[in-house]
Amino acid sequence: MKFTSAPLAILALASTTTAWSTSSSAAVRSVRTVPATILHGYSTETAGESATESFRLSFTEGDSTISPWHDIPLKGDTEGTYNAVIEIPKMTKAKMEVATKEPNNPIAQDMKKGKLRDYHGPIFWNYGCIPQTWENPNEEHPELKCFGDDDPIDVVEIGSKAIAMGTVAEVKPLGVIAMIDDGELDWKVIAIATDDELAKEYNDIDDVPDAVKDGIREWFRWYKTPDDKPLNGFGFDEKWLDAKSAGEVIEETHDAWKKLRSGEIEAGKLWTGSN
Repeated sequence: MKFTSAPLAILALASTTTAWSTSSSAAVRSVRTVPATILHGYSTETAGESATESFRLSFTEGDSTISPWHDIPLKGDTEGTYNAVIEIPKMTKAKMEVATKEPNNPIAQDMKKGKLRDYHGPIFWNYGCIPQTWENPNEEHPELKCFGDDDPIDVVEIGSKAIAMGTVAEVKPLGVIAMIDDGELDWKVIAIATDDELAKEYNDIDDVPDAVKDGIREWFRWYKTPDDKPLNGFGFDEKWLDAKSAGEVIEETHDAWKKLRSGEIEAGKLWTGSN
């Protein structure tokens, strides 16, 4: 079924300029190094031209290439916080993600049917993943009766500023929602960067304005429909679960990641650094 008209306006409220312009002036033609985060001392290097399938953003620590999925710690330096690897800055459209099947898991633009993926409208929040987590596709959730999506757990950072791709940001989880995407469980953690001006005000899901919570849910419900995909659904009566539940979900996916990394669970095509 194809959905059009009013509900899709949420995907097109801002400029249609993509995150990575295809103009020659914007293309990355050589390797460059930029800071990923001052806090941990990671750096990132880009190779290949932006908006091409050759583009990669890799992570280094000192002289060594590291995996943003496996080598960056789960938890931040502050009690109750976690690290978030930012893949897609707010108000951009390029569907960038940690390449879970490539050596050292650089960030690359997702491909679908041989074409680079872009959202049909900008995402209004910073989007990324929490390292050292994994949604196990072999384990059925006891209540939702669906299996994990085989990726690190996603995080939606709702702070006031755009955060550059490749940044490792310390975030405070505020809640979580159970999205069901094509029959797979795809948790979305809502969080705030600890250095954001709103971090002192936001401590749990009830502190987050309803307009923000509803906006995130509806954006993810509708964002695939321009490609003739069905609406995404949500478990637990479509409710946002609280910060305590978010922490529990993160820890559960961390336990699954530890089994994946140790070889207790077969990695298949995933690159874990130990296979």
